[in-house]
Amino acid sequence: MSSTTGTTTEKAGATTATDATNTTETVQAPSLTESAESATSPEAGTSTAPTPGASTPPDARRAPSLTVRVRRTALRTVRRLPYLLLKGATKSAAIVALLLLWEIAPRAGLVDRTFLPPFSEVADAWWGLAADGQLADNARASLARSFSGFGIAVAVAVPLGLLIGWYRPVADLLGPLLEVFRNTAALALLPVFVLLLGIGETSKISIVVYACTWPILLNTISAVRHVDPTLLKLAKSMDLSAPRLFQKVILPASVPVMFTGIRLAGAVSILVLVAAEMIGAKAGLGYLINASQYNFAIPQMYAGIITISAIGVAFNQLLVTVERRLSSWRVPAGG
Repeated sequence: MSSTTGTTTEKAGATTATDATNTTETVQAPSLTESAESATSPEAGTSTAPTPGASTPPDARRAPSLTVRVRRTALRTVRRLPYLLLKGATKSAAIVALLLLWEIAPRAGLVDRTFLPPFSEVADAWWGLAADGQLADNARASLARSFSGFGIAVAVAVPLGLLIGWYRPVADLLGPLLEVFRNTAALALLPVFVLLLGIGETSKISIVVYACTWPILLNTISAVRHVDPTLLKLAKSMDLSAPRLFQKVILPASVPVMFTGIRLAGAVSILVLVAAEMIGAKAGLGYLINASQYNFAIPQMYAGIITISAIGVAFNQLLVTVERRLSSWRVPAGG
């Protein structure tokens, strides 16, 4: 009887425990469901703290750094602005002083304004030539001839200079001939070019080629011959072939001296062409200057001279930019 009662009691306890467990699960389920709903509900968006370990989008990471970089660049520019203004004023002070002297001297009677008009009159004449298209047409004709002759001279003189500078037998063979021609002025041969090639475009381009060849050729030869011997020894120790040696050592080391000759040739190409255009041409800046002199249009003559100077400065700056790009591997002298 007692055993039956114990068994009944154990069954009742088990039933009670099972009911309690079910009741607990029933109570916990709604709480989990409510938590999930609260996490996905719009009201839950008020808490936007990122989960630890979650990755930030790349754009979100780049945006602050880009903003900081822009701010730093702007601050650096603002800080350097006084220095840049001072540097620009220093470089332009001499030119401004010359223009002021040019303006004041004729008006003050220090020079005859018939032959040297004030700069303001020259500027008005320059604007008039630019407005009616004469300046643009003549400048275009001169630049076409000058750049054509200059380009041909570079294409011929640079390879020839590399060849003469590197191979001693070629230098011994052509050296005396080069010495004869490089000491003969280009303008002295201008009548010869006109007689042989006529007064057309061919003679003018040819005289520019002749005048530009020598600065490029001589500086290229000097650049190749004065390459640092240490660089050559290192390159030969690495068993570089001749083409690779030229590409990796000779050409980069020769660029600075070579471009000195190219810049000289750029100035010569304009000066010699103007002289050639004064002798026989129907268009060009030299023709414009010569015609203005004959017609006694002195302001127009000075306007043409100023245009030639501006073109020469711009062309030289272009060559300096190209030289810096090609020799960017060089370490500045200051460090």
